[in-house]
Amino acid sequence: MSSAFVSSTPPPSLAVATGKSKSAPLPPPSLQVAHHTLSERVHIPSHVYQHPAAVLLELCTSLRELHQIVPLVLKSGLYGEHLFQTKLVSLFCKYGSLAEAARVFDPINDKLDVLYHTMLKGYAKSSSLDTALSFFCRMKHDGVVPIVYNVTYLLKVCGDGANLRRGREIHGQLIVSGFGSNVFAMTGLVNMYAKCRLVKEAHKMFDRMPHRDLVSWNTIIAGYAQNCMPRVALDLVARMQVEEQQPDSITLVTLLPAVADIGSLRIGKSVHGYAIRAGFTSLVNVSTALLDMYCKCKSIDTARLIFDGIKNRTVVTWNSLIDGYCKRVDLASEIFNNLKDKKTLVSWNAMILGFAQNGRVSEALNLFCGMHSQKMKPDTFTMVSVIPAIAELSVTRHAKWIHGLAIRSCMDSDVYVMTALVDMYAKCGKVDTARKLFDMMEYRHVITWNAMIDGYGTHGLGIAAVELFKEMRKGTVRPNGITFLCVLSACSHSGLVEEGVRFFDSMKMDYNIEPSMDHYGSMVDLLGRAGRLNEAWDFIHKMPIEPGITVYGAMLGACKIHKNVELGEKAADRLFELNPEEGGYHVLLANIYATASMWDKVAKVRKVMEKGGLQKTPGCSLVELRNEVHSFYSGSTDHPQSKRIYAFLETLTDEIKAAGYVPDTHSIHDVEDDVKEQLLSSHSERLAIAFGLLNTSPGTTIHIRKNLRVCGDCHNATKYISLVTGREIIVRDMHRFHHFKDGACSCRDYW
Repeated sequence: MSSAFVSSTPPPSLAVATGKSKSAPLPPPSLQVAHHTLSERVHIPSHVYQHPAAVLLELCTSLRELHQIVPLVLKSGLYGEHLFQTKLVSLFCKYGSLAEAARVFDPINDKLDVLYHTMLKGYAKSSSLDTALSFFCRMKHDGVVPIVYNVTYLLKVCGDGANLRRGREIHGQLIVSGFGSNVFAMTGLVNMYAKCRLVKEAHKMFDRMPHRDLVSWNTIIAGYAQNCMPRVALDLVARMQVEEQQPDSITLVTLLPAVADIGSLRIGKSVHGYAIRAGFTSLVNVSTALLDMYCKCKSIDTARLIFDGIKNRTVVTWNSLIDGYCKRVDLASEIFNNLKDKKTLVSWNAMILGFAQNGRVSEALNLFCGMHSQKMKPDTFTMVSVIPAIAELSVTRHAKWIHGLAIRSCMDSDVYVMTALVDMYAKCGKVDTARKLFDMMEYRHVITWNAMIDGYGTHGLGIAAVELFKEMRKGTVRPNGITFLCVLSACSHSGLVEEGVRFFDSMKMDYNIEPSMDHYGSMVDLLGRAGRLNEAWDFIHKMPIEPGITVYGAMLGACKIHKNVELGEKAADRLFELNPEEGGYHVLLANIYATASMWDKVAKVRKVMEKGGLQKTPGCSLVELRNEVHSFYSGSTDHPQSKRIYAFLETLTDEIKAAGYVPDTHSIHDVEDDVKEQLLSSHSERLAIAFGLLNTSPGTTIHIRKNLRVCGDCHNATKYISLVTGREIIVRDMHRFHHFKDGACSCRDYW
């Protein structure tokens, strides 16, 4: 936290004397003033309130105009009049110039209570919470009796800053001041607790209210909607109508995001119908909320109809449509470009996220750079959108650049930005750097723990992942379903079967987390990789839910590793029923047959694929060199250095053979042995490795990114390449990292 916002001494406690006793704690010396009297009713002569300066103050619209009016007030000798003092304090507070407001306020001898209330509102709106609380204590010391709006201002600041400790103190003051049954004060409490994510506590405050107005209902509905409890929010809307409170436009704007979270188009249409009957659809905020709801419920055409019907579109309206079109990113880009000079930070963020989530990493980064060149400062949302895009590239230099930008932008203390950086470094092969950042964080969200555990898992450091998970369980952050998914995956990649089984059982028993399909798939993967195929198959049959693609896919992959034709066929049959258009499963089955030399069945699978128009995803490997990413496909010859690369690979293959490498050609049929070896040596990762070796100096680590799982022969060959060249080679495939060095791999041949 910046030192500019940290007081050297804590602000005064809110539990202060309310009278004028001499024993009451004094305010800081600079704040000591003459005792005020309660002369609230002051006669204002007509020449004062009819003076042109008074009229100008009433018409004032900016701080600049106010600075021009003040000399007229001074010149007219009206500065000492209560009317002008009150108006100047109010306007300076309104425009956020608290220092100037204090210069007017402090010298006044006979201060009206209303001046204190105005100053407190200004501090609450435009200063830090500690400063506002200090003034509140001074106000009470000066004998001013708090009014309900004093506590509601302070509660709002506490809620906006999620400062629960101070919020509870103000709650105490609220009770002491006799506002425990005041609807405004209690609504402020509901809002504060909801924004501090204590929604049950907020509901307790709501239930204690003797009378609830529409604002109270909207506040508690928003509390549940914004705390990921959309169904409770919907139930409350039904309850408010039973209690004869009709939803207004604010209720709908609050409710529609909850409908979007549930993804219920039926309920959304019902809310839309109510909005039409109530005449709210002419309001741009309601129409925009409806547009956003339809987008998130995947009814884009309806969203576009609503957009076309909005006459006075705001930037938020445009941004909602862009966000909705992000799955159709080209259309979103067209809308974004039409905004021209109306682009806001939200617009930029939506487009960057859209490109990143659709795998168009280069466009996301180019847009981010374009935003930077237009002097648009990124916020937290920008960073957590662009950092995963850089993680996908897996280029360390880019990772360091964005990390530096986060530091320079003072976002290195933000938990979400830091979590994204931890995840990014792990995905760029720098798991040690990721752990250093993790250890530096003062506060860690559950997603932070998940990112670090997953980072260890993908690097084959299962024991480290398990130890970190155990450390997490000892603390205050509660694991969620994703945490267990990460730790189960880590156990699977490292062969920690017994630990994984214990963690799976602990999910339901200790944390009451119902396993999802992905958890069951991870368990099948854990048992299958370890060779316990029959146990994995029994596990599938005992599942309380119908097994899905994830489960049978893990089983088929395990059968490929352990060359089990019988169970592989059974898993494949179920996969072909569930997803007949996925060619990858057919390829896996064909490879199982090929390993068992069942060439007639290989031909049969290939014929089925040809007849159904199914294709294997081509292997593609990426390597970055001098700020340019080079792509290589298996057997491709279109790279400018192709001749040099293939010639180098021939020499390199001879060298690794001399060191003990034996090509595994069992999966290739109907060609000569030398052709088999040529086919193996032209796999995309070998082309990328050869390019990296040719274009970097000795000792440089080669980083490769592959879109598919590394094949067994390439894995073996890369170990020997690292041995004969003395290079470290890091390969990130679709599942995990392989760190090759001195003839060995970090996975210990267990992957």
